[in-house]
Amino acid sequence: MTRRRLLGGAALGAIGLSVGGTLLGTATSSASTNGAPGGAPGTETYDAVVVGGGLSGLAAAKQIAESGRSVLVLEARERAGGRVHNISTPKLGVTLDAGAEFIGPTQNHIATLAREYGIATLPTYNEGDSVYWNSGQRSTMPSALGLPIDPATPEAALALAQVELQAFLNFPVGEPWKHPDAAYLDSVTWEQWLESRTMSPTARMLLGLASSAALSVEAHELSALYFFNYVAAAGDEANPGSLIRLLSTSGGAQEQLFVGGAALIPLAMAAELGDRIVYNAAVRSIGWADGVATVCSDVGIVKARKVIVAMSPAISGDIEYLQGLSTERQGLHAGYRMGAISKFAAVYSTPFWRAKGLSGQVIGNGEPIDVCFENYAEGNHVLMGFISGDAMRRLDHAPEEQIVAECTQNFVDYFGPEARDHLDYGIFKWDLEPWSQGGPVAVSRPGTLTRYGTALRAPVGPIHWAGTETSDYWTGYMDGAVRSGQRAAAEVLRSLK
Repeated sequence: MTRRRLLGGAALGAIGLSVGGTLLGTATSSASTNGAPGGAPGTETYDAVVVGGGLSGLAAAKQIAESGRSVLVLEARERAGGRVHNISTPKLGVTLDAGAEFIGPTQNHIATLAREYGIATLPTYNEGDSVYWNSGQRSTMPSALGLPIDPATPEAALALAQVELQAFLNFPVGEPWKHPDAAYLDSVTWEQWLESRTMSPTARMLLGLASSAALSVEAHELSALYFFNYVAAAGDEANPGSLIRLLSTSGGAQEQLFVGGAALIPLAMAAELGDRIVYNAAVRSIGWADGVATVCSDVGIVKARKVIVAMSPAISGDIEYLQGLSTERQGLHAGYRMGAISKFAAVYSTPFWRAKGLSGQVIGNGEPIDVCFENYAEGNHVLMGFISGDAMRRLDHAPEEQIVAECTQNFVDYFGPEARDHLDYGIFKWDLEPWSQGGPVAVSRPGTLTRYGTALRAPVGPIHWAGTETSDYWTGYMDGAVRSGQRAAAEVLRSLK
């Protein structure tokens, strides 16, 4: 049975500012190109309605509006940005990234938007040594090395080389079901693939971090084919994807962060769209007949010639589609699941770890934080750690004091007793956020991509699909979200001619 709760906003995938928004619900009519308000929802037929005001939905709406077509964005939250969100710490009001945060080479679409809105970047600190934590044992390694000096490292490196080789061998990026070995790779989990190529628990732990650090799921929760495609997607049309690029700091996806928080980008986009966005507008159903779609939301009924559902496939099935969906699209909805994630960030007056020759970065199997980076925020130095997978699910309903205590103890173990003296902290549980249900990205179970993958971007009636999960390159990242929105907008604009 179809659940009748809409989830809106599907941009990736790190903690802030609450975005206001007047529920004007007006838009430019198809005959108007000057941005003047048109009628309230329900009084006209828009060229396009976008469901979800995350990065993908905003990118789609921006492109449609700039073409002179009328567009309305219905966002279930009271803010724009989806999984790109800033929060403020409770004591000092320091702005932190709650969701997507980093940017790196070949992520050109999000970089272009940042330049357009004048949002600067800073390099992620990557000097000195990183901490490697293995089952309670702490050691260090040069930050530039990437893998710890451990007896299991050669074994892990050999398996990693096989992943890299696959990504470079003309992998069908965005269409993994076309891979020659797709049937096998989609019949096993990433964990099973690792177990077939490694023997030591440490090697498996190191390789398992590739899924928990990037996707916030355990290795047994996703198909190997999904993971291979995820690696192949960490590039662009001119640069093959690479696991090294995916997981690295310098030269990789964590190379830089945005000054003031990544959410400044969707906030600027939303401001530009103005009253073309309606907030607190959860969509409950979409139907269509005679070339017109009817979108039923909490603010009323809206009609449009085209609809873009800019949401994760793991949650877009929560909308009721009155004319039904194909078996493939329904299977896609059922076969995807959101990762489990939160970010804990502690604010310090000085980067005491640097004096110890540490980069602020951590990898390993510590719990609840297994991956950590140094951040900056408004003159403050920050240690930010990811809580992912089973560790996050264990803490989803835990008291905040418990989470703060456990994460602070992690930082003490990793960086020393000074870590206990943080000035403030920030935490945001994405699993409990009703319009995301986790993050940073949805992953597919074995059998999903080979059976239903062709439905990922295929329109259904007047409905087109966006969201970072539908991107070819940089799926799961802000760049993928922007790419997907622009691709869906182009589809709509072509079909409206």
